[in-house]
Amino acid sequence: MLIIDIMRTEKITAENVDNVQLKSLYESAFPKEERIPYDELKGLLGVMPIDFMAYYDEDVFVGLTMVLNRKDFNWGWYFAVREELRGRGYGQHILTALKAKYADRRLVIDIESPWQTDCNNKEQRCRRYEFYKRNGFRDTQTAKSFEGIDYTILLLGEGTFTQNDYDSIIDDLRKFWKNLPKED
Repeated sequence: MLIIDIMRTEKITAENVDNVQLKSLYESAFPKEERIPYDELKGLLGVMPIDFMAYYDEDVFVGLTMVLNRKDFNWGWYFAVREELRGRGYGQHILTALKAKYADRRLVIDIESPWQTDCNNKEQRCRRYEFYKRNGFRDTQTAKSFEGIDYTILLLGEGTFTQNDYDSIIDDLRKFWKNLPKED
């Protein structure tokens, strides 16, 4: 069994984003309709205030997170642990590190809604929802739908998160996307 106490992190930048394991986890952990194409993601690293992190237990790649830093809150965009390593405490360890790192501002995440009935992963959605609730996240009662998938927005920290807050994230993303370097 791997030893969680010696987990290390590596900031992902434009220089090291071509890590094969990182790309593989990103593409396998999130359905195509939920993820940004990897090449576009690489472009965003240079123009957006993103903390894209890889997590290792010694030299074993464990997982990844991507957090959009904002002045009023942080948006937890992606969080994944390699499938064969799930259930060993890595997700808990990574989430604890995220909570400490972003303790100065609210941390907001969206997850596939456990209340959506027309889905094929209801049990997984319910487990994920309970995992975050056990770790101090609150349901904001704000929801969104994209590509036929319903999302529930959760919040860690004081205060609230509203539809206007969510709309401000989307506005920011559009601005950054517009400024992505274009391929010739």
